[in-house]
Amino acid sequence: MKRLIDNDLKEWKDARQRKPLIIRGARQVGKTWSVREFGKTHFETLVVADFERTPALGRVFEGDLSAVRITADLEILLRQKIVPGKTLLFFDEIQACPRAITALRYYYEDIPDLHVVAAGSLLEFALKEASFPVGRIQFLNLFPLCFAEYLDAVGNVSAAEAAAHPEGVTPAVHDLLLDELKRYFFIGGMPACVKAFAETGSLREAFEIQGDIVEAYRMDFAKYTPAVDRFCLNAVLTTLSQSVGQQIKYARLGEGYTNPTLKKAFNALCLANVVRKVPSTDPSGLPLGAASSANIFKALMLDIGLMRYMSGMPSDVEYARTDLLSIYRGAMAEQFVGQEMAVSQKGNMYYWSRPAKSSSAEVDYLAVLDHRIHPVEVKSGASGSLKSLHLFLKSYPDCGKGMVFSSRPYADLSDQNITFMPIYSVYWATTSSAIPNSV
Repeated sequence: MKRLIDNDLKEWKDARQRKPLIIRGARQVGKTWSVREFGKTHFETLVVADFERTPALGRVFEGDLSAVRITADLEILLRQKIVPGKTLLFFDEIQACPRAITALRYYYEDIPDLHVVAAGSLLEFALKEASFPVGRIQFLNLFPLCFAEYLDAVGNVSAAEAAAHPEGVTPAVHDLLLDELKRYFFIGGMPACVKAFAETGSLREAFEIQGDIVEAYRMDFAKYTPAVDRFCLNAVLTTLSQSVGQQIKYARLGEGYTNPTLKKAFNALCLANVVRKVPSTDPSGLPLGAASSANIFKALMLDIGLMRYMSGMPSDVEYARTDLLSIYRGAMAEQFVGQEMAVSQKGNMYYWSRPAKSSSAEVDYLAVLDHRIHPVEVKSGASGSLKSLHLFLKSYPDCGKGMVFSSRPYADLSDQNITFMPIYSVYWATTSSAIPNSV
């Protein structure tokens, strides 16, 4: 599978001011596969130190953290030569050895010409235990396959090219893309699920793998304890999968638990990258995070396919719906748009909720494109019904054009400062410089 992160890895490899790289992401999103393929393709040798498969490697980091000494020891233990400029040294499952995280700074200082990549799951928990090398490492985030990557993986590259230019899509191609997107809604973007569908054409095969992944996540909950109640984690995860698009209240996330316990569970799921917090913010200026609220927020699931499985929705009933924006009361469409924007916006996700007392006005998401803030709505109605979006555009005239994602074809309503875009075009439309008529 071609992944968008491939280009980021190439840029990192060729950068003059390169630092050791940590790839973040939830379990089973393809971190190990992407790094291994990158190493095989762009380096003479790939040397992998897997701390989960070979725990004894952790002993190398028990003494001093001289990068030269560590590299010499690894050459002996792994029986491979490590040559700066020719070798990619890959620390896999690095969360199992927090001292190795600390050691990354010394690679930056002592052997800057050596390409070093680290990856791991539950990494944020390990970072609490490590002496973090601030300013000495770089980060990349890896998400499940977005719709563009999915289309490529199932062999429909031409559809991806068409979706990138929605203003020129014909009615027949528009319907084809909506059909492809409907399948993606249920398959999701976890690599193993996409691979299973691509090879068999069976949605059921993908559903079975979704179940395996969710059960693996639930087994991981034991690793969060004793800091977090694993039964509470399970309850919160299930509730969140049924609450996409809604403002989160801790008290509603699980019965029989106190608010502090529920909050701790929610934060743990965010740290594990299984759930993404989407705060409300004031769009008066950039960066959006500077004015974001700690208490008013929504949540996205890691993956739309896993959301389908965890929510318990009747898949046969929901799959039979013809309008994508009506599936699971519109929650799947909002999850999809948010999931695509998590990739295109580099994980910087926010929405707008009017601060006035008793006001219910809100805009689903905010996209930053070429240093301007654009309101994003997920709607099936006509432009006249978009009261919150019109209120936003009136209240913040310095913001960019509003974007409405729906099942409708592309339509630019310049007089209303709104562009209607087909929902399958979210990734391209919300990636800076990709959006047509974005000013």
